[in-house]
Amino acid sequence: MKRILSFITVFALLLTACEGDPGPPGPPGANGVNMVGQSFEKTIDFTSTNNYEQTLEIPQNIELLESDMVLVYHLRGTIDDYDVWKSLPETVYINSGEEFQYNYEHNFDLVTVFIESHPDFDFNLLLDEERISQTFRIVVLPVDFIDSSNLDVNNYNDVMEHVQKID
Repeated sequence: MKRILSFITVFALLLTACEGDPGPPGPPGANGVNMVGQSFEKTIDFTSTNNYEQTLEIPQNIELLESDMVLVYHLRGTIDDYDVWKSLPETVYINSGEEFQYNYEHNFDLVTVFIESHPDFDFNLLLDEERISQTFRIVVLPVDFIDSSNLDVNNYNDVMEHVQKID
């Protein structure tokens, strides 16, 4: 009985003294702040003179790598004094039974936000509140962070927990 008790004690000590491999390192912070992405906002107008698109330059104070992910969110209004953001592309259905999309594309340091629809779409159907003074938040996230987390990039609140807003 003593042997069994001694064996169990030694076995229990060995189990508690074991340590597994360390996991992968977390995303780096900046100056001790848990920040992995940056964002900025722009308010723009879509008109026929600019072909219903605007090209925005990513500010130079945002560190941007070729591999980073660029996301764009559209300010849709407020509820109880809280901003409501929608990720692009965003489809909008209008009274005439038509639809259009706010969408975007980007290259290394430029983001183009535009309105698009089918080739026969009549842009005159758009109301001023769908074209004028539209606010967009552009978010730059390191792709290494995206690959190492369960971040839902379509969930604005999830994304903004990991982003520093740049003025």
